[in-house]
Amino acid sequence: MNEVQLIELTVNGERHELAIEPRRTLVDVLRHDLGLTGTHVGCEHGVCGACTVLVDGAPMRACLMFAAQAEGADVRTVESLAAPDGTLNDLQQCFSANHGLQCGFCTPGFLMLAEGFLAERPDATKEEIRDVVAANLCRCTGYQTIVEAIDECARARRVPERESA
Repeated sequence: MNEVQLIELTVNGERHELAIEPRRTLVDVLRHDLGLTGTHVGCEHGVCGACTVLVDGAPMRACLMFAAQAEGADVRTVESLAAPDGTLNDLQQCFSANHGLQCGFCTPGFLMLAEGFLAERPDATKEEIRDVVAANLCRCTGYQTIVEAIDECARARRVPERESA
């Protein structure tokens, strides 16, 4: 008989209560139970980063995390970035404008890695961005366009808002 565990977590702002087998990974629950297929499964060993999501704001490899470990957590997937009408957020727009994607398989993981990183380090330098993106694998872009996209977004987010007159 398979043991089942009840967990509660918030995914992309929506609260979920799920009955899961304790050893199921977060990526499997996101993809198969919740239908959020933007989180990709690449290596299933935590090496490639295609499954990166934000758990309580921190980038995590969803293939290495048991869903039970996300009990009570706030999980964000790539589906959380675009507006409900499909309008891309600023980071997604920068990836598109800078050709920071080619085949697109690794893109969701890079977007979530960058989103979490920029929330912590809005003043990141290109060198720091290079160090962070080295954690994920991309076979198509050569990383430079990904670095450019994240740097452009970081610079745009740092521009001070105009003061009201």
